Amino acid sequence: MYFLRKAFLLSAVLSIGILLFAQAKTPEDFGYRYIQTTFRGDPVDLLIKSKKGEEKIKKPLFLFFQGSQPQPLIKTDGAASYSVFPFHTDSLAVFYHLVIIGKPYIPVIADKKELGANMMYLDSAGNIPLNYAERNLLSYYTQRANHIIRYLQSLPFIDPRELIVAGHSEGSTISAEVAFTNKRVTHLIYSGGNPIGRIMNMIGPARFFEKDSSAQAENVFQLWEQATREPEKINYGKGDTNKSLVEFSAPLLPRLLTLKIPVLVSYGSRDWCTPFNDYFRVECIRLKKKNIVFNTYIGTEHNYFPVDREGNINYEAFNWNKVAGDWLKWLKK
Repeated sequence: MYFLRKAFLLSAVLSIGILLFAQAKTPEDFGYRYIQTTFRGDPVDLLIKSKKGEEKIKKPLFLFFQGSQPQPLIKTDGAASYSVFPFHTDSLAVFYHLVIIGKPYIPVIADKKELGANMMYLDSAGNIPLNYAERNLLSYYTQRANHIIRYLQSLPFIDPRELIVAGHSEGSTISAEVAFTNKRVTHLIYSGGNPIGRIMNMIGPARFFEKDSSAQAENVFQLWEQATREPEKINYGKGDTNKSLVEFSAPLLPRLLTLKIPVLVSYGSRDWCTPFNDYFRVECIRLKKKNIVFNTYIGTEHNYFPVDREGNINYEAFNWNKVAGDWLKWLKK
């Protein structure tokens, strides 16, 4: 009887395991091709979005870099899922194979209930995972992206004659750095970025919201002083490490002005980065830089949602598809 009971329990456990495995989702279930490769011994997750039925047709690469934080590429909420790209990909997929690279040592798929604030994947102590923190660097992302570009352009369905790199927020800095360092890049889309560096995006809202009795901006300056005293330090915790903050805060404007390829700068007029992108445009006019074009979305914030005069954000008005449509118009013009 003992052996029968043991055999029954083992059978039940195996059956449950098989059922859970059968129900586990893969990137293909969400309409993406999934490739895992390596960089310096680290696993690298790639999702590819192509027009249905044209996965093997040779097209150029549209490489998109997402914003900051250790988020999985595919985030589910029970049976529902969040978009991998912030915009609909159908129009761009007519002309390109779209690729997005996962964050280092962050799972490709995770459910909302497994994630912390802002959909971040955290460790058991509620901190940013150490393996991620050690690699969450502009230098690492740039070198990894250049390695991935070489790999992708060797594939039979990628046309190497054109290469678009696009990025939003933190991704804008990475895409710009890739454009600086990779001669294969033919077009750069710089969205929601700050050409003077990340630290200025932190000072802006601190100044705006501080009151007479507060010292919000002063706290940011002290954080910056601490980071620059030990710029190589990987101080693992709940936010950026010193090294990450220092690398992402280096001003890009002088280098952006040296680019010869077509560049599209895209931003909302109510974003914290607006004064610096406006200054970028002023410099382009002064220097007669005709290869750099600016699309400003009036009355919208960092992710292109409208903002009223009181600062209330209308999350019902989704403008990302218009923004991506304007990117395509610029590319095809």
